[in-house]
This record gives sequence, structure tokens and C-alpha cells, in this order.
Amino acid sequence: MSDFELEPWLRTRRAEIGTILAARLVPPAEDPGRLVEAMRYSLLAPGKRLRPLLVLAAAEAVGREPDEPLRLAAAAVELVHCYSLIHDDLPDMDDDDFRRGQPTNHKVFGEATAILAGDALLTLAFEWLAEAGASAMAATGDPLVAQRHLRAVTALAKGAGMSGMVRGQARDLGEPRPESLQAVERLAAEKTGALFRAALEVGSVLADAGPAQEEALVRFGEHYGVAFQHADDLVDEDHVTTQTEARLRLHVLMQAALDALSLFDRRAEPLRALARRLVDG
Repeated sequence: MSDFELEPWLRTRRAEIGTILAARLVPPAEDPGRLVEAMRYSLLAPGKRLRPLLVLAAAEAVGREPDEPLRLAAAAVELVHCYSLIHDDLPDMDDDDFRRGQPTNHKVFGEATAILAGDALLTLAFEWLAEAGASAMAATGDPLVAQRHLRAVTALAKGAGMSGMVRGQARDLGEPRPESLQAVERLAAEKTGALFRAALEVGSVLADAGPAQEEALVRFGEHYGVAFQHADDLVDEDHVTTQTEARLRLHVLMQAALDALSLFDRRAEPLRALARRLVDG
């Protein structure tokens, strides 16, 4: 049994990500349309920061301790997640009034500004990821660093875009509510799981994981993402399958995620602990 304690690790890593988000997205002297204010409103709201945590945990599993470029790349993934929440809450999407314990962005700033805030966060994510690559390249002088960051950009774009998260949102809006477990998990893999997979891929690529390590971490992300959606639906009592079936799948997926980490040593304990928390929580 591991002696790893998740809570201290979470506090440390969340604080690192939170510092980057607050320090880099500062209120400008002039803020037309309250754009940056709207971005900060959603981005700095209390949240789990789970996706950037997974970036850092994946890198740690490979043996890379987080440095400033890696933390900036992880924060970029949180920007993408935050954009998706702002847009997901819009009246023409899920039409939600509250998010993270406060009124949703469009309720405070209006629909047009909320859309622009989401657009700005999405594009800023790739600016930060590119900056992380330039910073790492300058620090190491290794020409392969640039190649790894290009791969990370590709992974994040695919996870967020028309083959991932946006595809899932389009399916959710354009098709009837899924009625089978298979359909539920297909939707979850796209709308939720694709960005989790991207987070694990970004972390593994930037840590220069070997092919077997990268494949295992991506597989963990795929299982974890669908399991996360099952857990979320169970908490919200919003599952189309039976509670028993959903809980069974949650345990199966969690075990599959843990099995994917079998080739890693104790440096992957943060990932293992995060997977177990889905069931325990």
C-alpha cells in the first residue's frame, strides 16, 4: 500500500496553477467591453483544476518535475476547459444560470461578451502553450523541445476541437438523449473524455515519455475521462442507466485506468490516487 498523500500534492499543484492564472491574466488599463474582466471572472472562480493537475501528474509519472514552462502548458489546458464551460452554459447550449457557485458568465456580462471571453480564452491557451515551448527551448537549448511542444499543441487542438470536445457538444445538442450505456459512454468520451486524454498526452509528450509510456498514459486518460463523467452524473442523479449499472462501470473503468499505469513506479501515485478518488468520492 502506498504512503502517498493526495491532499498535500493537490494543494501544492493547485496553488502553482492558480498563481499562473492570476498573474498572467491581469486586468489591463483599458478593457473594452469588460472582456478581460469576464475572462478572469470565470477563470479565477474556485475550481478543481483537474485537467492541469493531470498534465503535471502525467509528467511526474515519467520522471519530470514540474517547472515553469510545464506549469504554463498545464495552465493552457485549464484555459481551454474554462472556455468550454462559458460556452456550454450559454442559452443556446445548456442554458445554465450558475457555475462553480456563482452566476454564469453570460448572466453577469451578457451573452455577447461571454462568447468573446470564451473565444479569447481558447486562443490564449495556444499562445501560452507556444510560449511554454519557447521558454523551454531557451532554457535547454534542445531543438527537440520545439518538436515536443508542437505535438502538445496538436494533442490539445484535437482534444478540444471537431474530433473531440466540440464534436461531443454537437452530438449532445443535435441528437436525442442517449438511452444505452454504450451511447452514454460514446458521448462522454467525446464531450468530456477527449480533453482529459489531451491533458495526459500533453503531459507525457512534454516529459519526453517513451512510446509505451505515452500509450499507457493516454489509455489512462481515456478511461479516466469516461469514468469521471459517470461519477459526475451519479452525483447529479442524471444518469440514463440504472445507478447500479453506472456504479459498476465506474469501478470497471477505474480499474482499467489503474491497470494502464502498471509499468510506472511510485512516481505515478498522483494519477493512481486521482483515479481512486472517483470511486471513493
